[in-house]
Amino acid sequence: MSAAADAAPDGPEARGPGASPWIPAAGLAPGPGSSALCWAALLACLSLACAYVGSLYVWSSHLPRDHPAVIKRRFTSVLIVSGLSPLFVWLWKELTGIKPDISLLALLGFRLEGIVPATLLPLLLTMVLFLGPLIQLSMDCPWDWVDGLKVMFDHRFWVLCLSDMRWLRNQVIAPLTEELVFRACMLPMLIPCTGLEPAIFTCPLFFGVAHFHHIIEQLRFHQGSAASIFLSAAFQFSYTSVFGAYTAFLFIRTGHLIGPVLCHSFCNYIGFPAVCAALEHPQRLTVVIFYMLGMVLFLLLLKPMTDPAFFGDIPVCSLSETGSGFSICS
Repeated sequence: MSAAADAAPDGPEARGPGASPWIPAAGLAPGPGSSALCWAALLACLSLACAYVGSLYVWSSHLPRDHPAVIKRRFTSVLIVSGLSPLFVWLWKELTGIKPDISLLALLGFRLEGIVPATLLPLLLTMVLFLGPLIQLSMDCPWDWVDGLKVMFDHRFWVLCLSDMRWLRNQVIAPLTEELVFRACMLPMLIPCTGLEPAIFTCPLFFGVAHFHHIIEQLRFHQGSAASIFLSAAFQFSYTSVFGAYTAFLFIRTGHLIGPVLCHSFCNYIGFPAVCAALEHPQRLTVVIFYMLGMVLFLLLLKPMTDPAFFGDIPVCSLSETGSGFSICS
């Protein structure tokens, strides 16, 4: 890491649009990519991940995780940890002396510049990726589009959703808190150490490992054999890490938190693509074509639809002193 930083050119031109010089004060970090800086970032991220997962288990209960009482208690603890998580970034800034000339809220993706495209484009891009599953769902749905729109605009539907604790957890609380903690707070701490591109793949490892806590409950309530539970956990680690890399990419490219949160909520709703069901579908050829078309279009549109020019100056890009991040921020 430090070798890459030493070889990188100096100056704002090496950092891409939105770069504002950060000032390494006397203290922990002698320079970007230093071992002290990297240890500080890793320890801070590990502490955040442990605090987030640990907050789920501060309540003693013999009830399963989907019980409304358990969900409500976990809402309380996880919202407290998530609300305090920006303090980790502030403390890390103070200890390392890395102080970009931007506000902490802007660094975490809370800003108004480019908010409309940052809300729409990442979600549309994710829907393109899930074109196959969306077509598959529409084929199997007993409603037509008109009925679906009527339900969507019916206030009673949303009252029902908001009164469902599992819906609130999966569609609102989990996407918001996980993206805040595992993307908005961790990426600014990792980028000065690793650079932009490596941070995209380092950050999701904390997110993937954090999901291993489901093993505890599955073993406790005997939800399958030990082998099947650990195999399921390994699979979940794989796809949550890939998804985490995608939302980290979105966060860096847009400089906003709203896009990753909406994409996270959408993916929680759709779930992992039912590939086996697609291959056994009565209209298998059509479904498979849309699966492939969605993936091709996604790869073609990935960079154009996340072009930083849509979103203004990207605060997090100012944290990178390495030339490797230029393509990510431009």
